[in-house]
Amino acid sequence: MPTWAGLAVTKILKDEDLVGGALMVVAIDALETAFLARADNRLISPPRHHVSFPDRGDLVFTVGGILGEKPLAGFRVYETFEGVEHSQMVAVWSADDAKLKGIILGERLGNLRTGAIGGLAIRHLSAPDASIVGILGSGAQARTQLAAAAAVRKLDRARFYSRDEKNRAAFAAEMQHALDIEVEPAGSASEAVDGADIVICATTSRTPAIHARDLKPGVHVNTVGPKTSGGYELGLDIADAAAVIATDSPEQTRAYASPFFLAGSGNEHRMADLADIMAGKAAGRGSPGDTTLFCSVGLAGTEVVVASAILDML
Repeated sequence: MPTWAGLAVTKILKDEDLVGGALMVVAIDALETAFLARADNRLISPPRHHVSFPDRGDLVFTVGGILGEKPLAGFRVYETFEGVEHSQMVAVWSADDAKLKGIILGERLGNLRTGAIGGLAIRHLSAPDASIVGILGSGAQARTQLAAAAAVRKLDRARFYSRDEKNRAAFAAEMQHALDIEVEPAGSASEAVDGADIVICATTSRTPAIHARDLKPGVHVNTVGPKTSGGYELGLDIADAAAVIATDSPEQTRAYASPFFLAGSGNEHRMADLADIMAGKAAGRGSPGDTTLFCSVGLAGTEVVVASAILDML
């Protein structure tokens, strides 16, 4: 009869265990495999599921995994309860022998996973010689997205804009030290993205922070922040100008309670699955002058794949 005794030897990692620049490379490589598996219908990735607790918040589940030679299954759960602290957990099973590989607790894995997906988009959609990054935001996602960009492109410098003066100083010092590139604050959002080859928009703004007129031809844009009809961080004219619009999960863009920000714009039908672009099933960047846009919404199952790779490494 099954028991929980095995949990005594199950590997359990926390945020403090997930440090070091090597983890981003591991995460991007794991996701490269996962996205190609998705294109081959071997990634299990249904839209996230909300369980509501009235007047308190939700428990949100993303369940998924990967099929093939070393099949994985697992889930991530996080809460939206009112409070100062929030928590999440990822559990990973080996699907061929029902072994619980391990559990990762905390917020860093989710940030790492989302940043790595952004890195994949930059690898497959930005110009190969892209070297200048413009960043809007100075929080956790701005950090991991920039780290991911540095993992897939040879960067010379980064300019960023943040409304928080304290965050600006900390972001510049931390990222310049971590990546060994020039990282400098800008006086405005438009100044941060002026002339940039890659633009990372990782804000909490519900009104557009930049528009197409702020961007040079041939730029690649990652948007990580708000993207519903109730609020969005990019001007809709950027989608109009984009030769390619991609997302990690078309299913998730249709599963939001509030419609996706491109709904009704005429551009939602042009949105390709990043996995199909990677596999050559959909068109990617066609010329150096093409503007490309990646809308990160969160692909279920990928946190399980990244967690498994980290558990194998540590």
